[in-house]
Amino acid sequence: MSAILGLLFIFIGAFSSGSFAVPFGGVKGWKWENYWLTCGLSSFIIVPLAVCFLFVKDFTVLMAAVSFGDFMKIFLLGAAYGIGSITFGLSMRYLGLSLGYALSLGLMAAIGTLVPPLIDGSFGKLLETASGNMVLAGIVVALLGIAGIGYAGYKKDQMTETEEGSEFHFNKGLIAVVVTGIMGSAMSLGINEGTSIGAMAEQMGTDPLFSSNVAMLILLLGTFLTTLVWCVYLMLSNDTLKDYFRFDAVTTIKNLGLTFLAGFLWYLQFIFFGMGKSQMGEYSFAAWGILMAFIIVIAMFWGLYKGEWAGVTPGVKRVMFFSLAVIVIGSFVIGAPDYFVSLLLP
Repeated sequence: MSAILGLLFIFIGAFSSGSFAVPFGGVKGWKWENYWLTCGLSSFIIVPLAVCFLFVKDFTVLMAAVSFGDFMKIFLLGAAYGIGSITFGLSMRYLGLSLGYALSLGLMAAIGTLVPPLIDGSFGKLLETASGNMVLAGIVVALLGIAGIGYAGYKKDQMTETEEGSEFHFNKGLIAVVVTGIMGSAMSLGINEGTSIGAMAEQMGTDPLFSSNVAMLILLLGTFLTTLVWCVYLMLSNDTLKDYFRFDAVTTIKNLGLTFLAGFLWYLQFIFFGMGKSQMGEYSFAAWGILMAFIIVIAMFWGLYKGEWAGVTPGVKRVMFFSLAVIVIGSFVIGAPDYFVSLLLP
């Protein structure tokens, strides 16, 4: 039951993440670099800092107790995650939304789930137990579902190729996907590196549901640095820095409110992710893969709602829906391996 509760928390976080970009539709007159930077200020700095002050006991004392080495290791992993978020955008530019989203997050799920146990030496133990093998089987099932969605996305992009324009370029997109998978999964590695900080927080009286937020703040400080450098570079190159100041106060406040709301929704995923991860015991490393799988599902349904799959043949839609179901099944197997072992080996 604890693992099921963890899955529920992670699903709520995934819904928030899959929905965070909706407020961008109301932003007027700002280019991508303008609203992405203000969203990053909200999601990488303001909201996580507020959460730490609200829910982490003796937060400033705890931060002072973090060693410089641990801080820099997590900070740099966060900066790497920032690079992955940039190449994620490139993957969708060269492959299209459906294919780029499925392949990028699919690779992030695989690397982010498997690398931590490979690094800390616990991977071999997974192979020695029925539950551990069930976790690995769940990862394979989820990846098969992601591959199915990737195929459906590829067919969709073929059908709408003339509307996509001439930027479709599989080789460039594949490079971006690989970089996204490697750099983007640094978030999972950073969370894993921050386990000791979470333990310190709990020893100082913080509820385990919120103990991961301190390490998350350190990670996102690094992510914001990468985001700041890239967005300022684009603003100087495209002469869009002035866009912050060329509108009336009402429009500017509305744009700030919408982008800050987007940032809040994006960070909310990690509050619930931390809560879900704390419920999954020795299989907590699998939480990252579950989050990625659920986000793909939520984002795909938002695409349906917005009409992105209009004009696609029923056969391709069936493949997409079947693949979504496969991802959900694989995610539940990962999250509750003992339950599925008991079904197969009563």
